Amino acid sequence: MNEAPAETRSVVVERDFPYPPEKLWRALTQPHLIEEWLMKNDFNAVVGHRFNLRGDWGGVLDCEVLAVEPNKTLAYTWNFAHDDAAFNLQSVVTFTLAATPTGTHLRMEQSGFRTEQKQAYGGAKAGWQQFLTKLEQILARAE
Repeated sequence: MNEAPAETRSVVVERDFPYPPEKLWRALTQPHLIEEWLMKNDFNAVVGHRFNLRGDWGGVLDCEVLAVEPNKTLAYTWNFAHDDAAFNLQSVVTFTLAATPTGTHLRMEQSGFRTEQKQAYGGAKAGWQQFLTKLEQILARAE
């Protein structure tokens, strides 16, 4: 008998930016810019590229680029291994950019939170708001 896959939840954050998709794309894909709004990294926008995100809190996320469609879509795994299996996180972060008359609509979805991962889910909900606020500040400064 096949077991049904565990139910998972997603964190979705959407924002409108007064900048063209190309400008957001640079901030999402250039390592020195990613470091400013997200975390230290060795990112490369190439499908299959494995990289790490290193948080100020000492944690390391193991990631792999899954999709790259310049100025439109970027997706990568966002996996965190923890001694306590309850804190292990295997998720996917997807950024979708859509040009608007006034700039770009950005949709960020982090999918794969198990229902019992309330702390990780809550942390991601708050964390992505902070990350995207930092992203806005960097874009404004980079005029």
